[in-house]
Amino acid sequence: MAFDTRRLAELADHDAFLRRHNGPDGDDRAKMLSALGVEGVESLIDKTVPANIRLGRELDLDPPKAEAEALDYLYRLARQNKVARSYIGQGYYDTHLPAVIQRNVLENPGWYTAYTPYQPEISQGRLEGLLNFQQMVMDLTGMELANASLLDEATAAAEAMALCRRSNKKAKTNAFFVADDVFPQTLDVLKTRASWFGYEIVIAPAEELASHDVFGALLQYPGNDGRVHDLAPLIAEAKKRGVMTCVATDLMALVLLKEPGAMGADIVVGSSQRFGVPMGFGGPHAAFFATTDKLKRSIPGRIIGVSKDARGNTALRMAMQTREQHIRREKATSNICTAQALLANIAGFYAVYHGAEGLRTIAGRIHRLTTILATGLAQKGVSLANDSYFDTLRLTGVDRGKIHGRAMTHEINLRYFDNGDVGVSLDETTTAHDLDALFDVLLGEEHGLGVRELDDGILESQASGIPAACRRESDFLEHPTFQRYRSETEMLRYLKRLENKDLSLAHAMIPLGSCTMKLNATTEMMPITWPEFARIHPFAPKDQVAGYRQMIDELAAFLVEITGYDHISMQPNSGAQGEYAGLLAIRRYQAAQGEGHRDVCLIPSSAHGTNPASAAMCSMRVVVVECDEDGNIDLADLKAKAEQHSQALSAIMLTYPSTHGVFEEGVREACDIVHANGGQVYIDGANMNAQVGVARPGDFGGDVSHLNLHKTFCIPHGGGGPGMGPIGVKAHLAPHVANHSVTPIDGVEEDSGAVSAAAFGSASILPISWAYIKMMGARGLREATELAILGANYIATRLEAHYPVLYKGQNGTVAHECIIDIRPLKAASGISEEDIAKRLMDYGFHAPTMSFPVAGTLMIEPTESESLYELDRFCDAMIGIREEIARVESGEWSLEDNPLVKAPHTMADLMDADWNRGYSREIGAFPSEAVKGAKYWPAVNRVDNVLGDRQLICSCPSIDEYRD
Repeated sequence: MAFDTRRLAELADHDAFLRRHNGPDGDDRAKMLSALGVEGVESLIDKTVPANIRLGRELDLDPPKAEAEALDYLYRLARQNKVARSYIGQGYYDTHLPAVIQRNVLENPGWYTAYTPYQPEISQGRLEGLLNFQQMVMDLTGMELANASLLDEATAAAEAMALCRRSNKKAKTNAFFVADDVFPQTLDVLKTRASWFGYEIVIAPAEELASHDVFGALLQYPGNDGRVHDLAPLIAEAKKRGVMTCVATDLMALVLLKEPGAMGADIVVGSSQRFGVPMGFGGPHAAFFATTDKLKRSIPGRIIGVSKDARGNTALRMAMQTREQHIRREKATSNICTAQALLANIAGFYAVYHGAEGLRTIAGRIHRLTTILATGLAQKGVSLANDSYFDTLRLTGVDRGKIHGRAMTHEINLRYFDNGDVGVSLDETTTAHDLDALFDVLLGEEHGLGVRELDDGILESQASGIPAACRRESDFLEHPTFQRYRSETEMLRYLKRLENKDLSLAHAMIPLGSCTMKLNATTEMMPITWPEFARIHPFAPKDQVAGYRQMIDELAAFLVEITGYDHISMQPNSGAQGEYAGLLAIRRYQAAQGEGHRDVCLIPSSAHGTNPASAAMCSMRVVVVECDEDGNIDLADLKAKAEQHSQALSAIMLTYPSTHGVFEEGVREACDIVHANGGQVYIDGANMNAQVGVARPGDFGGDVSHLNLHKTFCIPHGGGGPGMGPIGVKAHLAPHVANHSVTPIDGVEEDSGAVSAAAFGSASILPISWAYIKMMGARGLREATELAILGANYIATRLEAHYPVLYKGQNGTVAHECIIDIRPLKAASGISEEDIAKRLMDYGFHAPTMSFPVAGTLMIEPTESESLYELDRFCDAMIGIREEIARVESGEWSLEDNPLVKAPHTMADLMDADWNRGYSREIGAFPSEAVKGAKYWPAVNRVDNVLGDRQLICSCPSIDEYRD
């Protein structure tokens, strides 16, 4: 009897995934609705979401796919990509990710579902990993300070340029020098950033730096064409003239090359991608940013610092957590709000696992193979553009057409320069067999060269492409962490020890308002390590990436339907980058309409710090719009300011639902006011999780929005990154989104410069969002939004008898998050929002978002993925904490001696011989029955933030402390 496969397909449970993603089942939903006194979810949505913005129909998306079906379809797309041997280089190289790191970090939810380490007591594992990354970067670059990563090499270079201008107070010029051998994608991003800062970019050979009046300079080492030359004389001359110098470099090359710090560089940037992180069609990869000590208070991004906890033990934290975009807001020159923490940890662990000796072996082997290739080509009369190199050769005077034809036959990708030259970059995956194939491609199969014979000759002659003045003489990675973990057993245990110090979604709900810590389903995560996605060079020929292109196009179509916009640009690789890219599209469009003078950006007073910083980076003048006592935008103030600035009004930046967690009734009117006065409407997509399937920003007045794929669309937070922030735009803005000089994008103006190093940002994590949407379908996405709103209102209802809920909509409901006000409790008891945040750790929870957007508050967001059991466990913990505060208010516990101000409690506390506290050990460490059943132990006691900022130490603790 034959099976009817069509009938079997119909029997597949296509709703299984959405049931697994959406936490509360039918009975749970009924209980939650009953607690709210609402008949059904539809009634709750009617009360919460203004009728005049409701979508009124189901999204036009395909029916949901079962998990196996979605993976099968996606794998068929992946197989359309051709994994050729890539020798393109240009900042991206194939690499071997050690399996122990792949399985136990990259593929481990204990690492990828954790949040940014704002609460250090429950983040010590990833903080140590990031400190390793900083130490690795400092050692290899020879610099005194490094941050915990930036987005990519090109944007790091742009940040370096801005830092030079900000720090070089004596320079009278706005010109910035860029050596003509800087990577073209870096130059593209620099030009974009410079044009809106009013900087002039001067491009010339590095040797001509001294002849230009500039405030700073960017030099590439090794250069775009592989050349390695001594930068020390150029940098020394620049210093004499008051010019700050930035060096873009390669960590693998620095294993053998003289470190830029020893050459006198002020700033060193680059990518750590080749330390075990797959190319992934462009990202995500952790950029590094290192400086001299005198620039430590100005360095962009996050810095991991060493401090002490309440017991005097060494504890790590994010130093100087309030960064420039929050302090300087509309005067900021950086809007960096995220990092690439997961990828930085992978790169750091790669260095830990290999150590200095392992890295020397890898780098030495790469250079040796390159030398064999160079020697063989020279013997056959091929001219090389440079006689110095680390891993890259540029061949001149060759028959490019014949080489290209032979390369395609061998499934080899080379780099082809505009003038006909051919480039070859080797990496750690290159073998002697690969060299045989390269000789066949570059010389034809009758070349007669033997790799072994060439190698013997090089051994005898000690040939090298690294000039004597550029050879590294200093040691690196001498800290014990980089010397101890050589066996897989030891490395596995080290990674597990660090993982055990962190709280992630694998432990508990992370109720962070505005940060949307959703389930990152295993099925969504699996494709990112498939070689058909992971091993693709971002500049691979278009016919080799058909699967990537189709997946990206399909995801863009999904997002167009979900948002109501007409076009999606995938290039921005963080939410803050999305803000910047969206505002740039507005400014470019207005300039094309002859309205380039429009430069006023209206921003509500409640906005996140990145909003005014992004506006400032686009040369916009920020005008603040006030909020009323209910937390809504004051429409009268908006109207007055829009009319006042109507001749210069460029845009407004709105967050919807509002930063205060409310669906504002007047959002259509606000958009109409701005449009009536000649402006465009930017709607921040941070809170899109409350809109999908219910409302679309493109329908109620938005011209552009960025979308946090690491929030609403399930890309994991990774302990502080990666993120993705693509933008949706209306048709009139579509030609003005970011283009890319190396990978031109159809339909975009040629002069719309890039905002990221790769054309599609961090493309290798886009399958996560694709799979989420594909498996949820229209109904699943709508139900997710409804459940997010239901969960937030359930928490608000359960807690409002114990804590004031600060803002509600006009019908008494909140959106997908709620803000509870701690200020009255602090006034009555002395207990602060920070005390509550730390005490929650004893109950097994990460704290809600603290003191944003209102100081002295906690903003709670449950997400749709949390079950009623977990929501109740969190509410019970908060109610239990309120009862503890009451005991302080009554005088039963003193303000100096109670479990809140002493929180969090560690195992070391319970081991104290003398428990001289006014409460029991059980109350301190086991405050609830749930905790007694499954206890998460904070790794350290409360960390001293002031000490960590005052005495900034951002390198691994000394060997003596390590020994102790």
